Amino acid sequence: MDSPDETNSTSETNSATADAVFLAFVDAVNEHDLATLGNLMTADHVFIDSLGNQIESAATTEGGWRDYFEMCPDYWIEAADVFVDDAMVLAAGRAGGTIDGVEWQTPAAWKAIVRDGRVAQWQVFADNAPVYEILNRRG
Repeated sequence: MDSPDETNSTSETNSATADAVFLAFVDAVNEHDLATLGNLMTADHVFIDSLGNQIESAATTEGGWRDYFEMCPDYWIEAADVFVDDAMVLAAGRAGGTIDGVEWQTPAAWKAIVRDGRVAQWQVFADNAPVYEILNRRG
């Protein structure tokens, strides 16, 4: 059995790694860097949107990001408050961008599970009403 010091050290290392991976993922989203996003996702990555819909696999999720960036070419996220507990990262902030020439932003939160230096799960919590309103105008 690990001594308390060894367990704490391992947990702190995992937390530091999870934090760095999370921040790198946020940077890649903000830069619309699909190659880096792909490299930061586990092969079995799961993306969960704010309605609970799931997309499974890094390849499929990368395609989803590509489509989203095409729809919202200046999409950004800002993780103002970040909490790390071992391999889980919780963050709160806001997200925004422009769709069809209309700017939007909304409060948002994210949950990431980091495994082996990559994001195994990325979950978004946001009120997407501003986005839906813009998309409904396309009618």
